Amino acid sequence: MELELTDVTAQLAFGARLAAQLPSQCVIYLEGDLGTGKTTLTRGILRHLGHSGAVRSPTYTLLEPYQLARCALYHLDLYRLIDPEDLEDLGLRDLLADDALWCIEWPERGAQRLPPADLTIQLAHHPAGRHLHLRGHTTVGAAVIAAVAATEAIM
Repeated sequence: MELELTDVTAQLAFGARLAAQLPSQCVIYLEGDLGTGKTTLTRGILRHLGHSGAVRSPTYTLLEPYQLARCALYHLDLYRLIDPEDLEDLGLRDLLADDALWCIEWPERGAQRLPPADLTIQLAHHPAGRHLHLRGHTTVGAAVIAAVAATEAIM
């Protein structure tokens, strides 16, 4: 699935539409250059799921957990990760036992220590805003894309 988003407002709105289709357990890899809006998209997801507080990129902490009414969401930003083994210090193995949503920025830096993606969203700068390419890797990811595509067709 391919999308063009014109501004931050559109990116937040898309995050909300995506969140409306997510099951309580899904792993989303967010790929793209600096400044493409990976955290903005995560903010849109969190807002739709009821989080009203600040949503910052966990660039320095690596992990920001959110306990929501419907589920937990773990937001990882691995941009500054030097060694994938450092993920063990975060208690990642324990968190993987939880039913949760995962939004993982810079997943390629986590090597084989991360849960496999159900859905990958590639974000890229585009003259009109941002270009998003969504790929499902599992039946969960494919179902999310199909449901989002159906809502896009209605809009």
